[in-house]
Amino acid sequence: MNRLKNKAAIITGAASGIGKQQALLFAKEGAKVALGDLNEEKVQEVVKEIKDNGGDAIGFKMDITNNVDIDNLIAHTLSAFGKISILCNTAGMYDQFRNLLDTDEAFWNKILEINITGLYKVNQRVLPHMIENKYGVIVNIASGAAVIGGGGGIAYTSSKHAVVGFTKQLNAEWGLNGIRANAIVPGLINTPMVKGVIMDDPNSPIMDTLKKIPAGRYGEPKEVADLSLFLASDDSKYIYGAIVPIDGGMFSTLR
Repeated sequence: MNRLKNKAAIITGAASGIGKQQALLFAKEGAKVALGDLNEEKVQEVVKEIKDNGGDAIGFKMDITNNVDIDNLIAHTLSAFGKISILCNTAGMYDQFRNLLDTDEAFWNKILEINITGLYKVNQRVLPHMIENKYGVIVNIASGAAVIGGGGGIAYTSSKHAVVGFTKQLNAEWGLNGIRANAIVPGLINTPMVKGVIMDDPNSPIMDTLKKIPAGRYGEPKEVADLSLFLASDDSKYIYGAIVPIDGGMFSTLR
């Protein structure tokens, strides 16, 4: 299984949840992986797990809103692996369903800074290296809140809708330069973030939605990683600008 042989990938938010599973799977499939996350201890545990299984990985503490942290990760990736073939933008922050009147400007700015401005910063810095090699695959993790209302609060929903537009525009601007970008739209996935703010709250408005999901269950991070692998590999080389749901049928049911 070497679907990513000779590829080098950067994955943000790689210490847990979807990002961790992307890191483990990409390394298993032959990619050299550079991992960034705010939780340095956890990201180093992922690096160790990959190396213990014969993979090649480096990891760093990274705040995706911090230009120095981003530049540091990119520099180390290029030094260690010589190129950046794949970028998975997986880091993000939820907003606990805060509505418009409960969302002050500082909180609004924080959510957008992490979920879309941080994504912009990472993409903008990685893109020139991909263009130089005339090859690059970008996988942005959006959310069900990117395609429906009610999947989060006003800030989170706005930020994830922006991820979809950002992804489409990347293809319009750079597709002819060998770059392709797609976005994944996860439904209810059993990650620490979702578990903490949704699954463990019996009063969450999402709990009623769970009962209506055709698949009858939450998704697992490994399932999102499997989809990420497909989009990152040459198996999907004719897919540009796709917004791909992985939701157990939830979004089609809600529409």
